[in-house]
Amino acid sequence: MAITLVNPNGLPEIDAYRQVSIATGSKLVFIAGQVAWDVDGVTVGEGDLAAQVAQCYLNIGTALAEVGGSFDDVAKLTVYVVDWTPDKMPLLMEGLGRAAAKLGVTATPPASLLGVAALDVPDHLVEVEATAVID
Repeated sequence: MAITLVNPNGLPEIDAYRQVSIATGSKLVFIAGQVAWDVDGVTVGEGDLAAQVAQCYLNIGTALAEVGGSFDDVAKLTVYVVDWTPDKMPLLMEGLGRAAAKLGVTATPPASLLGVAALDVPDHLVEVEATAVID
């Protein structure tokens, strides 16, 4: 595995993620922000944040597999949520859990979670981008 996650002494320990990601692999992969589109470009889960989060993570999984990687290789995930409020966290985690179960991986929470006013398509509620390092 090319990624080691660390919570350094002196920084708060956050249950959902680690403060530092150490990458030691040889191939750096940047995955463009993925939205809740299926293979045909149709929005999945219109109006359903959990369903859209799941589809975004499934799309990240597909992109990683195409380049010989997996979620174990992810150094950083960034999630952008339209009109984010903390009460949406259970829906985000539900979608993440659905995708992880379908992919057979451990759920990988975002390192960065940002609220945004809007995304490129009005029906999109979330976008997820990833950086991975593959041996």
